[in-house]
Amino acid sequence: MQSYDVTAETPAPPSVVWSLLLDARSWPTWSAVDALEAGQSEGLSADGRDEVGAVRAFRTGKVVTKERITELEPGRRFAYEGVENPQLTDYRAAVELRELPGGGTRIRWHGTYRARRGMGWFMRRYLRRFMGRMAAGLAEHAATVSR
Repeated sequence: MQSYDVTAETPAPPSVVWSLLLDARSWPTWSAVDALEAGQSEGLSADGRDEVGAVRAFRTGKVVTKERITELEPGRRFAYEGVENPQLTDYRAAVELRELPGGGTRIRWHGTYRARRGMGWFMRRYLRRFMGRMAAGLAEHAATVSR
C-alpha cells in the first residue's frame, strides 16, 4: 500500500473551503482536474452539492476517474474512495480541515492506494505533486472567494 499526505493553508475560514469541496462543479476552477464529467457522475444534486454515496467522475487529460463520497463531517472531513481508475486500486482519501489559531484553515489531503503493476514509483511521485496542486489550488481559490 502506498500513500501521499499534503497540506496547504489559506486565510479563508473552513466554511468557505468546505463549500468548495462539496460543489463538484467548482473543482475544475481551482483543482488540477480539467472537467467534471456530469454525464458519468451519479447522485449529484441539482445545486451541485453532494452527499455520501454520490459518485463523481472527473477528467484529467484523457483519463476519467470516478470517486464515491464515503464520509462527510461538515466543515471538517471529506472522504472518498476510488470507484474507477485505470492506474489505481484500493484508493481511499480524505480532506481534513482545521481552523488555524489566528484565523484561516489548514487543509490536509491524504490517501492510500495500490498502483497498477510497474507503476508504483511513477504514481508515488505523480500523486504527491498532483495532490499538492489540488490542496494549493483549493487554498488559493478559497482565499479569493472569501475576500
